[in-house]
Amino acid sequence: MNLTKLIGIILIAAGALGLVYGGFSYPKESTALKLGPLELKVQETKTVSVPIILSAGAIVIGAFLLVLNRK
Repeated sequence: MNLTKLIGIILIAAGALGLVYGGFSYPKESTALKLGPLELKVQETKTVSVPIILSAGAIVIGAFLLVLNRK
């Protein structure tokens, strides 16, 4: 398996996941209050949306790389 085919497969998989889930969330910890040696930390969840056009573009480019690899 060469590098072009592997990148094509990864792009198709990432694009499909982007279409199915539409984004991902991750926890972010920040300091809300700091008084001398005391700290109050807050953990909040951030959400990142993946645009549909980006996911579809990744699938198209991945498919193009797989077709390009055949020739």
